[in-house]
Amino acid sequence: MMQIHLITVGTKMPSWVKQGYEDYAKRLPRDFELVLKEIPAGKRGKNSDVSRIVKEEGERMLAAIPSGSHLVTLDLGGKLWNTQELAQSLERWQNNTQHVCLLVGGPEGLAEEVKQRARESWCLSNLTFPHPLVRIVAAEQIYRAWSILQNHPYHR
Repeated sequence: MMQIHLITVGTKMPSWVKQGYEDYAKRLPRDFELVLKEIPAGKRGKNSDVSRIVKEEGERMLAAIPSGSHLVTLDLGGKLWNTQELAQSLERWQNNTQHVCLLVGGPEGLAEEVKQRARESWCLSNLTFPHPLVRIVAAEQIYRAWSILQNHPYHR
């Protein structure tokens, strides 16, 4: 059984985000589970110490990672994978029988400690997406890559 943990900063998402994410997550079979773990965002205000907030979010994120997981950041500095390359990565992860954690930071991105711990970095797009939309796009792309590996007609 493989689990992909989508660990993301932010809670209390609008219903359309929850529905979009769950639509794709529930399509995956039980032996290939996509698990959402929400990390509370630090409180931001006019005079907030943003670097401290991001560091604390990173610490909470690292604490949520199951031991022995393969860490992949979702970051603008990561590799742009096409769908076939994502499917190949998914197959590689599956063959290594590791749990995978996809790590999504808050509005200011990921803590440096999180980036340093990751073994791979994936850039969804050169476009800047609204933070909540990243959950849906990542879930859909994971489902699409899985469908390719299963020769399921979804990808066509």
